[in-house]
Amino acid sequence: MAQVNWQGVFPALLTPFTADDHIDYEMFDKNLQAQVDAGVNGIILGGSLGEASSLQNEEKYALVKHAVAFLGGKIPVIMNIAEQTTTAAIACAQAAEVAGAAGLMLLPPMRYKADDAETVAYFLAVASSTPLPIMIYNNPIDYKIMVTLDMFEQLSKAPNIQAVKESTRDTTNVIRMINRFGDRFSVLCGVDTLALESIVLGANGWVAGLVDAFPRETVAIYRLVKAGRIAEALAIYRWFMPLLELDIDPKLVQYIKMAATATGIGNTNLRAPRLLPQGAEKAHAEKVIADALATRPVLPEYLNLPA
Repeated sequence: MAQVNWQGVFPALLTPFTADDHIDYEMFDKNLQAQVDAGVNGIILGGSLGEASSLQNEEKYALVKHAVAFLGGKIPVIMNIAEQTTTAAIACAQAAEVAGAAGLMLLPPMRYKADDAETVAYFLAVASSTPLPIMIYNNPIDYKIMVTLDMFEQLSKAPNIQAVKESTRDTTNVIRMINRFGDRFSVLCGVDTLALESIVLGANGWVAGLVDAFPRETVAIYRLVKAGRIAEALAIYRWFMPLLELDIDPKLVQYIKMAATATGIGNTNLRAPRLLPQGAEKAHAEKVIADALATRPVLPEYLNLPA
């Protein structure tokens, strides 16, 4: 079985586009290099921030191949799977493996609200089809299906289901998972505005969004907390919070692309039907980003801290 160390900061990367609606690999590389330089521990492609619903599967596999070649084994490349049927999800898992992905992030079935038994059967079927390590994405707020502790008990029989992106927005689930399963599953916070709290409570990592624009600040918070330097991490987190709140908005893709453009590692091109915000929405996001850049903190040396 392939191995992924589900620990540290895993950016859910944006997919930059050219003005004529192709993947902008030059900008993708620029952002990816910034992530590597900041000290991230892996990357996730084709997630919500990557405009997964707007990408063709072949584009996702091409991104995986490109990122794997670019990184040369430095950090793992994880591909997200968000499909409507078990058969399609299995095909994606197997294609991701061929493309060179080191692991998968797996959502419950899309569009159909599966019950607990159907959801577990879906996850187990995909897990049995591939040797790739899997992180379950548990986000009942956006995807309407809660993966409960009892469901994780059933999923624990699959050795390659190894982690959870904890996005229930209930930080006590970090403790519940650890109390119930010990270290059987790695727990990674999936909500930017709950990251510091979750890491303090024992989360192994952070699947981050604003990292796409501010990679160094994101990794610094994670490593400082893990080193017990909570006050230093909290000072950065307080500065970061207005930005992090852009990640829990329905227009998170648009806002984070605006932020990444402002920091020089992204562009604002979107794939329709998404459009850039206008009016009050645009003004609010621009002010949050401008205020943050005007007060951007000087970071302590953090790259020498354990990842």
